[in-house]
Amino acid sequence: MTFRPPQSLSRFDTGSGVNVLEYELMAERADALGRHGLKVEKAIAALNGFDRERNRPEERQRLLDDAADAVWAFLIQREICGLRDSRDAVRRYGIPNEVMARLGIVRKR
Repeated sequence: MTFRPPQSLSRFDTGSGVNVLEYELMAERADALGRHGLKVEKAIAALNGFDRERNRPEERQRLLDDAADAVWAFLIQREICGLRDSRDAVRRYGIPNEVMARLGIVRKR
């Protein structure tokens, strides 16, 4: 049995293994970006679902920290994929300014 790459790979020179590897790396970067995007969605949803009446202020601080960590990792992954402008992602995911202000802060655990 012989291996025939998908036609979507036709723009890559499959004769050398390098371009096939490049394709695989691009696919992995895109998959990682999707996973990070899901983490951002969950963190923002948890933050938006916070109830001031039922929960303590420390819980909200933890949710803010978690959201900031998820957004920070997501934005780094976007840059790895070559997407330099984060304004669209901030609007699309509805990332609050409060979270954006905490990006990159190293906290003691």
